[in-house]
Amino acid sequence: MEIRLVDQRPNPLLHRQELRFEIAHPTAPTPDREAVRAEIAKQVSVAKDRVVIERMQARFGTATTLGEAMVYESTELAQRTEREHILIRNKLKEKPGATPPAEAETPAPAPKEA
Repeated sequence: MEIRLVDQRPNPLLHRQELRFEIAHPTAPTPDREAVRAEIAKQVSVAKDRVVIERMQARFGTATTLGEAMVYESTELAQRTEREHILIRNKLKEKPGATPPAEAETPAPAPKEA
C-alpha cells in the first residue's frame, strides 16, 4: 500500500490540516481506515488519534483509492469538531447504546412444562 498526499491545506479556523490522498494498492484489496490513519499519521509525524479519515472511495476497475483526511492539533479538537458518525467510523468514539459482547448475553429461556 502506497499513500501519496495529493493536496495539503491548512485550516486555522478549525485548527486542522485538510489532506487529500491517493492510495495505490495493486496487489491488495482496499485498505481499512485504521491502516490508512496509521500511515498518514506516520507521513505527517503526528499521533494516530489526531487523524480523521473523512471519506475513502475506491475507483471502479482500478487499484487506487481516493480520500480526504483531517489532521487536528489535538484529539479534543477532533472530538468537538467532527460529526459523531465520522468519529465512530474512525473508532475515536463508541457507538451510543452499544454494549460489549460479554455484557449482551440474553437470559436462558424458561423450560416448558408438558
